[in-house]
Amino acid sequence: MSFHSINDLEIYREAMSLGEEIWLLVSKWGYFEKDALGKQLTRSVDSIAANISEGYGRYHYKENQKFCYYSRGSLLETQTWIEKAVHRNLIEAEKGRELYSQLERLKKRLNTYIKSIGSEL
Repeated sequence: MSFHSINDLEIYREAMSLGEEIWLLVSKWGYFEKDALGKQLTRSVDSIAANISEGYGRYHYKENQKFCYYSRGSLLETQTWIEKAVHRNLIEAEKGRELYSQLERLKKRLNTYIKSIGSEL
């Protein structure tokens, strides 16, 4: 599996898209909500794509895997913040389930990507 640009990685593009979707939701919240929960949520979701790209840019499969593990941790953190946002009535329950499901699918794909790193050696 050879890629020339980080944008060739579908998992990266999906993570970027999810970050933008959550940014749009949080940007509509009030100051307190943004400060208390919104910053944490947007940082964790943005960290998913950021760690995928940082690992990719290391050009060594073990470093790439390590940063993908960080990305997976950020993904799980994002799920926690989404649950909190739903419980605090900042995100509608249906939207929360949709986002949580998107993250579950992304997690499965990320696990598959992690397993593939270095396999072409």
